[in-house]
Amino acid sequence: MDIRVRFAPSPTGYLHVGGLRTALYNYLFAKHHNGKIILRIEDTDRTRLVEGATENLISSLAWAGIEFDEGPHVGGSFGPYIQSQRFAIYKEYCNQLIDNNSAYYAFDTSEELDEMRQRQQKAGIPPRYDRSIMKNQYTIGANNTKELLEADTPYVIRLRVPLENDIIFNDAIRGEVKVRGRDVDDQILLKSDGFPTYHLANVIDDHLMQISHVIRGEEWLPSTPKHVLLYRAFNWEAPQFAHLPLLLNKDKSKLSKRQGDVAVEDYIAKGYFKEAIVNFISLLGWNPTADREIFSIDELIKMFSLEKVNKAGAIFDLTKLNWVNSQYLRTKSMDDLADFLIPFLEKRNFHYINREYLKRVIDLIKERIDLVTELPDFAPYMFEKPKEFDQDFLAKHWKESTKEVLELYLEELRKLDDFSHPSLHNFTEQFISERNLKLRDVVHPLRIMITGRGVGAGMFETMEVLGKEECIERIESFLKMEGK
Repeated sequence: MDIRVRFAPSPTGYLHVGGLRTALYNYLFAKHHNGKIILRIEDTDRTRLVEGATENLISSLAWAGIEFDEGPHVGGSFGPYIQSQRFAIYKEYCNQLIDNNSAYYAFDTSEELDEMRQRQQKAGIPPRYDRSIMKNQYTIGANNTKELLEADTPYVIRLRVPLENDIIFNDAIRGEVKVRGRDVDDQILLKSDGFPTYHLANVIDDHLMQISHVIRGEEWLPSTPKHVLLYRAFNWEAPQFAHLPLLLNKDKSKLSKRQGDVAVEDYIAKGYFKEAIVNFISLLGWNPTADREIFSIDELIKMFSLEKVNKAGAIFDLTKLNWVNSQYLRTKSMDDLADFLIPFLEKRNFHYINREYLKRVIDLIKERIDLVTELPDFAPYMFEKPKEFDQDFLAKHWKESTKEVLELYLEELRKLDDFSHPSLHNFTEQFISERNLKLRDVVHPLRIMITGRGVGAGMFETMEVLGKEECIERIESFLKMEGK
């Protein structure tokens, strides 16, 4: 069997991290089986469309390294790949369902439907369309139906659900799923404006595009019985379904923007590495082995298996994502990190001396941050002289004798030719030894004068990168300020 999968988002806004997970699993599955992945844009709900959303989806997916074999941006033999360009196809197939009594015309007004729902609510009945009493072709008869159609009376076409039968299908992740027919609503397939609903268009497109596996989020599981009925009504073989677990916040609630970023573009803007995002999101609900958490995309493709995907919801843990990103940060070359960081610095108007200096700053700080883009906020003193100083740290470590000690230190520091951090360390050790001081008597005040902060990278390593001239200038400036 040829493996063909699809990612079929609606262009209603940004790409959700859950959507990226679905796209990734489809991509990993297709590549593992030497199959094809198709991008299809499902824009049948015209009320929710957002201008530019399709382009945003495509660019976010491309950023993540997901390359589609077919789609609106690459073409293919099964197009069009945008549902709004396929309406004539849906109408034709919907008529087939009418002809074989798998669907029917319904002429209810919105007021009549509201009254039906209110009656059901009062009676404690779950809301569903009752075709036995509502205004449809079964209750008004063939002649009246024909007259209403000829009079251009607004109508919808509904799926005729067999109430007496169970609907059973196999899910690659959840096993056998059984739903009672009487618990499934007579879903609208074609709306009164002639537009198909998601359910009709989805099934027709998956069949015509020869989709072998439908891998999608758990939120679509309740719709699957309707889709199974449609496949049977058309006498088509259904694809293999696989419904992925929900993504959850740390409190086990459904992942939402109320508790943090959910758009892929937000993580791109913050400076997460593509490899880290792909690695982290791929393991939300699936893990090929218990002894590793860092995988290349090729390793993920090689090991991916739907059978190992969990049923239970997966926690989106930002702390874990930051840790994964930090692992990639540690292994990237200074050149790659500089290339990555420079656009972020320029966007924020951070001045850096030159590329080589920036590489040395990154190398100095990278073990202390999770994202390379955190560097300007973690160590702004590497880009400009400190304007503020940690007063609590200063009060704790600045004594009456400190100014005099540092003036002597500065005088000796001017004579030092080798400004490497080992040389600075040896020089400082000798200075304190000769004066019966402790290292903290010099290093802590030095840190405040040079960085303005009480914590940071190694002090002598920081001084080496900043350079002798800059360090002396900062010490002088601070001592003058203290003198005032």
